[in-house]
Amino acid sequence: MKKGSIIILICLLLIISGIISLLYFYNYLPHKKYTNDDFDIITYKSKIDKDNDGIDDQTDILNNVRKYLDAKPKYKSKYYENGYPDDNYGVCTDVVAFGLKEAGYDLRELVDYDIRNNKSNYNIDKIDKNIDFRRVKNLQVYFKNNVINLTTDIKDIENFQGGDIVVFKNHIGIISDKRNYKGIPFLIHHANPYQRYYEEDVLERYEIIGHYRVS
Repeated sequence: MKKGSIIILICLLLIISGIISLLYFYNYLPHKKYTNDDFDIITYKSKIDKDNDGIDDQTDILNNVRKYLDAKPKYKSKYYENGYPDDNYGVCTDVVAFGLKEAGYDLRELVDYDIRNNKSNYNIDKIDKNIDFRRVKNLQVYFKNNVINLTTDIKDIENFQGGDIVVFKNHIGIISDKRNYKGIPFLIHHANPYQRYYEEDVLERYEIIGHYRVS
């Protein structure tokens, strides 16, 4: 093989390798998933069953999030008269809201009640029950003051459990019960219209400002 052909082949291989690496980095290619058992982590089970369906809250929330995302909602920010999206569109906060709603926690009602009774905690000019619970900044305030606060250090992998809620500066999601090879959990979320998978190995890319457990 001529020297020029070898150089071209090497360049092609480097380009292909680079493309594959980018696709993997942006989660367009699947990542291998591990479980708590692979790291000798005991799976957390809540002692509370808010909706009395025989499933503990922690498990219920995780199951409900997956059920909601099975419908493959499209990313789009809209206003709804009844608060909750009903047309297969949604944003990041809806993943959390639907996960909690089917477990017996209606964030629309809970957040509205908390805002009206603790308005000084929220930077809100006009209260709107139908949208306030779908804003990340409001959920950060609500969860911080009303549920269990946990570590934001992702290296503390044992204390990140499937069904936990994590808040970032402008985003929110649910911790998966699947983990990467380092034990860091996947994030179940809805971030943009171009996501291929709703469950992604991206937790290390975000700065966590809140980590919560409902019960």
